[in-house]
Amino acid sequence: MDTTPADNFTVELQQLDTTPRAERAKWMLNSPEPPSLWHKLTTLLRDTVSPLGNILSSSADRPARSKGGTGTAVCFLQGLFPILKWGRNYKAAQFKNDFMAGLTLASLCIPQSIGYANLAKLDPQYGLYTSVVPPVIYALMGSSREIAIGPVAVVSLLLSAMIQNIIDPSVDPTNYRRLVFTVTFFAGTFQAMFGLFRLGFLVDFLSHAAIVGFMGGAAIVIGLQQLKGLLGINHFTTRTDVVSVLDAVVKSLHHPWNPLNFVLGCSFLIFILITRFIGRRKRKLFWLPAMAPLFSVILSTLIVYLTKADKHGIKIVKHFKGGLNPSSVHQLQFGSPHVGEAAKIGLICAIIALTEAIAVGRSFVSLKGYQLDGNKEMVAMGFMNIVGSLTSCYAATGSFSRTAVNYTAGCETVVSNIVMAITVLVSLLFFTRLLYYTPIAILASIILSALPGLIDLNEAYNIWKVDKLDFLVCIGAFFGVLFCSVKIGLLVAVTISFVKIILNSVRPSTEEQGRLPATYIFRDITQFPMATKITGMLILRVDSGTLCFANANFIKERILRRVTDENGENTKDRVGVLVLDMSNVMSIDTSGILALEELQKKLTSQGIELAVANPRWSVINKFKSAKFIDKVGAGQVFLTVDDAVDAFLHLRMTGLASC
Repeated sequence: MDTTPADNFTVELQQLDTTPRAERAKWMLNSPEPPSLWHKLTTLLRDTVSPLGNILSSSADRPARSKGGTGTAVCFLQGLFPILKWGRNYKAAQFKNDFMAGLTLASLCIPQSIGYANLAKLDPQYGLYTSVVPPVIYALMGSSREIAIGPVAVVSLLLSAMIQNIIDPSVDPTNYRRLVFTVTFFAGTFQAMFGLFRLGFLVDFLSHAAIVGFMGGAAIVIGLQQLKGLLGINHFTTRTDVVSVLDAVVKSLHHPWNPLNFVLGCSFLIFILITRFIGRRKRKLFWLPAMAPLFSVILSTLIVYLTKADKHGIKIVKHFKGGLNPSSVHQLQFGSPHVGEAAKIGLICAIIALTEAIAVGRSFVSLKGYQLDGNKEMVAMGFMNIVGSLTSCYAATGSFSRTAVNYTAGCETVVSNIVMAITVLVSLLFFTRLLYYTPIAILASIILSALPGLIDLNEAYNIWKVDKLDFLVCIGAFFGVLFCSVKIGLLVAVTISFVKIILNSVRPSTEEQGRLPATYIFRDITQFPMATKITGMLILRVDSGTLCFANANFIKERILRRVTDENGENTKDRVGVLVLDMSNVMSIDTSGILALEELQKKLTSQGIELAVANPRWSVINKFKSAKFIDKVGAGQVFLTVDDAVDAFLHLRMTGLASC
């Protein structure tokens, strides 16, 4: 007769119940040796030395390798350029959707790119250059279908805030621009290295809470800096903290300024915000807020040109050079005395840009239900910025606002990025002269209209509700950016995050365990009040992934204090056995083993036995190497907490029976 899986499981449970405890303990004590340190190092080295093949291949591609060199080359190229794989099945219906999404995207991208170039202290055409080459490179190498590539506000602010401390763009714009390209090259190099060598964990040093706080602070600083363009102020501070910016605004208002800039900018800002409100209320009109910035630029430019408003105080762009992206290879300054600073700024920009891009990509990937390979994304972002630095582009990444427009417009693939790039290129070739009269106040209003999306009050409130220490990280980043600088804000956020990790590692808790009614399960008696203590026994679980030099003495002292407190409260039923549940401890070092030996000696001097339950593979191996098992006794090491409790209860009953 055939047996079902349920029948097999029942038989296994019955066999387990009849298996002696000593036999179950031997399963753990006689477990094979874990991989050696040399094996771990060689495996890590192999994965690192040949990362390209690992990253640019997937389990789906591996069967093709058996076909020989041609199959391997095809897999390699398809991994490096995913468009070669899905492009073979690309249909005309998909192109129709991508074409419309790309045009919609370009209508938002053109005015934003000009404004972000102004924020980065660059001439406006460099923002458009950055919306041509990087999107095309990403379309060839990237794996996200919805993400829209180009300049973004935060990275633009980072570049201007940090590079202008080295070179003043108003004094030496040429060398400032060259340093921007050099920083972009370093940013792309770091991003590519993160992906190739699987160093993406470095991006995780900026936690979600840190990014929320950083983005909020940066948005306010960016908004205040736009007051220069919105009010038509001539002289303004180069500092990025809120105090300096507000002080510069107040001082500038004492000098002559033209209110027409403010009226024009605010009028179109209100118009853009109204169209955004309408677009959110009526999804079918999604194109309205996307077209509003470009419409504002065109209409305001016509107004200034027809009324000669630039002769009456309206400040205009003026400097605008069109044409194809010129080469900037000769402008990279690797021999400059500032190359070290450029590399440092490039690293910061690389991490911030990757964090934003991956967060944007994953947000929309979850809506479509496909996977996003983080390492491949880093490689694609890196190469697009490296190529961009050679073609007069500054650091680009994924934009949340433009990606949302791209998704809402019905994009099917990254072909929408190519359509957008071609549209921007056509604008550079034929329409840049028309943008000569574009009011700077309009660019400021476009940037201001995009900033509310960077301030996420709801998420900050959720962080406060979930984790107060995380909220401290968020607030630290926010106020650091707001009142000091971008660099200080990031430093504060990372420092608080590290302090949080250290506190959790150095000061772990120890939970007292009790048995849940009618089960063999032991859980924290504070979390589960129905759990019952075992008379004469104290069961403690160490809530730390590692027992090491940093926390070993603290854990030992805390355990001894718990034993003392327990015996002080229970004068009748004193603790005779301490069961240490080590199921959470993944690793231990010599300091941790020494602390356990000292704990065992002190407990023995008080007439208390020590039992160890459920040590992990690495831990039990180190116990055997350090002869710790011999000191506590092999009979004191158990597979589960229930086995330890059962053994000592059986021993107690045997002792009572003999009496």
